[in-house]
Amino acid sequence: MKKALIIIISVLLIDQISKIYIKTNFFYGEDVIIFDWFRIHFIENNGMAWGFEFGGKSGKLFLTIFRLFAISGIGYWLFTTVKNNGPKILVVAISLIFAGAMGNIIDSIFYGVIFNTPGGHNIASLFSDQPYGELFFGKVVDMLYFPIWSGELPSWIPFYGGKPFTFFNAIFNVADTAISTGVGLLILFNKRAFPKVEE
Repeated sequence: MKKALIIIISVLLIDQISKIYIKTNFFYGEDVIIFDWFRIHFIENNGMAWGFEFGGKSGKLFLTIFRLFAISGIGYWLFTTVKNNGPKILVVAISLIFAGAMGNIIDSIFYGVIFNTPGGHNIASLFSDQPYGELFFGKVVDMLYFPIWSGELPSWIPFYGGKPFTFFNAIFNVADTAISTGVGLLILFNKRAFPKVEE
């Protein structure tokens, strides 16, 4: 459990420090080129994958509450895995998924009441007297952008042929990376994470 806690705390610290730094030092939509294939690009979303909207304000509240239940289940899964001396790779994977989910939940629950200016032409202030939202209605901060290749697809490709295309076009954060890494470990090391119990 100690190793799991170290992973969770480390991911949460890196995630929240990076988000707070970007939020309080970047204009919304600001883009800083680190390499041709890597940029820091500040955007926000309501917490759904790929920035999708979900039923307005009530949908946002439902999504946050659902995530709280989901992370409770993930936490219980982690606890029972450690208690039953489960495989280390499984403990690491669950810890990463838990930490990533918790990082984005913190944004959704608290950022609306501790930051101002969710967008526009101003840089946000932390612990503002005029927050941009309410409890449970914060926006998730994203900033990692890897446009590895941009160009026009060949015309013979169905549906997308002849159109501009960027790979990889998603903008995400450290929490998202932790979740994806955890899921990836479960897929790659499936047999080690879930060994068959011999009769």
